[in-house]
Amino acid sequence: MRLRNQSINQSKNEQSMFFKSKEGKEKIITLYNQKLNELNIEFSEKSVETKFGVTNVITAGDTKNPPLVLIHGTGGCAPQILDSFPNLVSKYCVYAVDVLAQPNKSAENRLDMKSLDYGKWLIEVIIKLRLKNVTLVGFSFGGLIGLKALEFNETPVKQVFLVAPVYIVNGNPILNVWKMFIPLKKFIKTNNQEYIKKVMEVLFSDYDDFALAYMSTTFQYCNMDFSPLPVISKNRAQNIKTPITIFAAEKDIMFPGKKMIKRAKQIFPSSIELLLLEGAKHVPKATDFKKIEELILDKSE
Repeated sequence: MRLRNQSINQSKNEQSMFFKSKEGKEKIITLYNQKLNELNIEFSEKSVETKFGVTNVITAGDTKNPPLVLIHGTGGCAPQILDSFPNLVSKYCVYAVDVLAQPNKSAENRLDMKSLDYGKWLIEVIIKLRLKNVTLVGFSFGGLIGLKALEFNETPVKQVFLVAPVYIVNGNPILNVWKMFIPLKKFIKTNNQEYIKKVMEVLFSDYDDFALAYMSTTFQYCNMDFSPLPVISKNRAQNIKTPITIFAAEKDIMFPGKKMIKRAKQIFPSSIELLLLEGAKHVPKATDFKKIEELILDKSE
């Protein structure tokens, strides 16, 4: 009986780890460093100790410039989001944060999405970095983290830009299962590239070989969280005072753009700015990211 319980506990511990194996983690870190070195920017990496886990932060740009914290989405990493916004370093000191329990260099501790833990974690990172008047930029799951940070403590944050964020609306669950989760599960089971390509075509407006390699390696070697995604309540949204700009992706099946704009108008203060990326899927194309980047740069003062 003791051996059986020991086996069960061991299985639970294995499931709680983000990376399925040491080999898988090494493959991810190799791809991570490849992308980081391809950026052709001066940067430094720092490990920030938080009560939620050690957090890797990449810093790029002049530290005399206003601080900007960049938060990637699910299945991503700091170098990827830096690659999407290559010119922010011209007017900001950019702090690209590796989100916990994602394919990157931060700790594997998965936090509760329904609580404010992700917000508490990000605010702790900002405080440990000694940043004030921060511009927050969050993509996808990074949007949920940004909003939860505002729910917890708006004090260090000056303004927020959210791109196709999680936490405002969800798409049709049946459509998402059919288009996304069934092909993903088939890929995880078979490692057949055709299944992951189907997912990429649903998620990405366009994608390159690196994005495909990172996504396929992530779902092959990592224990991803398929839990239902929460949405912010109207009461909590109305309490947020920080200026927010939301870029909603029109053809995003996970977080539909027009539905997002409609609900955001209803729940956030009137000062919120809402922009629809026409024809964009969940991950916008490079030209959309450039437009977003230009708007963020315009508001650097």
